[in-house]
Formats: sequence, structure tokens, C-alpha cells
Amino acid sequence: MDAIRTRRRAFTAAPPRTDAGAPIPIDFQRLERLRRLSRLMDTRWRIPGTRIPIGLDGIASIVPVAGDTVTAVVSAYIILEASRFGLPKSLLLRMVGNVGVDWLFGSIPVLGTIFDIAFKANRMNVDLLFEHLEGRLGQPSAGR
Repeated sequence: MDAIRTRRRAFTAAPPRTDAGAPIPIDFQRLERLRRLSRLMDTRWRIPGTRIPIGLDGIASIVPVAGDTVTAVVSAYIILEASRFGLPKSLLLRMVGNVGVDWLFGSIPVLGTIFDIAFKANRMNVDLLFEHLEGRLGQPSAGR
């Protein structure tokens, strides 16, 4: 949670100007919605008596294939929203790969449920988005 708060603070600073002099557009409300959705999908609750986080993705995987397919659609929405930040195709492909791995291995009965609880594809994808935006904000512009 502290890492997420740190990331949010990093975005509150005035964004640097691009070569054209216009600020880099970042929709903070969309970022917050994606962060909340990834938390709901991957780490919203804890398994009672443990420190293991679980979200709707792990719960839905109890129903093999169908549950993972439904959660993959939600994961695809996260990727679609992330793409609106102008991410490079290589990063988007990495995100799609995370969701693909989550769907493929999560669809296996019983073992897939354990995999879905351990593999946090949505959280990884939102972290990739935040890291990319942090790097983009940290780049010095040519106009300074």
C-alpha cells in the first residue's frame, strides 16, 4: 500500500513539459479507478487465518474456464484503459501476456485456483502502467 501511495504522490507534482511545450496528459481519476479495480480483482481481502491476499480473480477461478474468462474480460478492460495513456506496444503486449498466463494456468481445475491466488496479473499490469508513467514524468524535456 505504501508503494502505491508513493506512486500517487509522485504524480501530484506539476508534470514536465514536452518538446511542444504542452504538459504530458495524465488522467489521475482513471489511474485511481484502475488501481482500485486491480485491487478488487487481486488483493481486496485476506484468506481468514492467513496473510494471503485474494480478490475476485481468485474467487471466480473456483469455476474453471468460465470464471477465468470473465475475469480476463475485466483484465482486458484494464489494459484498454492503460493503452489510453499512450503506452508503447511492447508494454501493452507484456500486459496481454500477463493476462494470458493468468487465464491459461488459472483455467486448470483446483491447481488453477491456487495459481490465481498467487499470480496477480492485474496488479502487475497496473504497476507496469505506474512505472511507465513515472519514467515518462521523470524524463527531462528538451525545452528546459
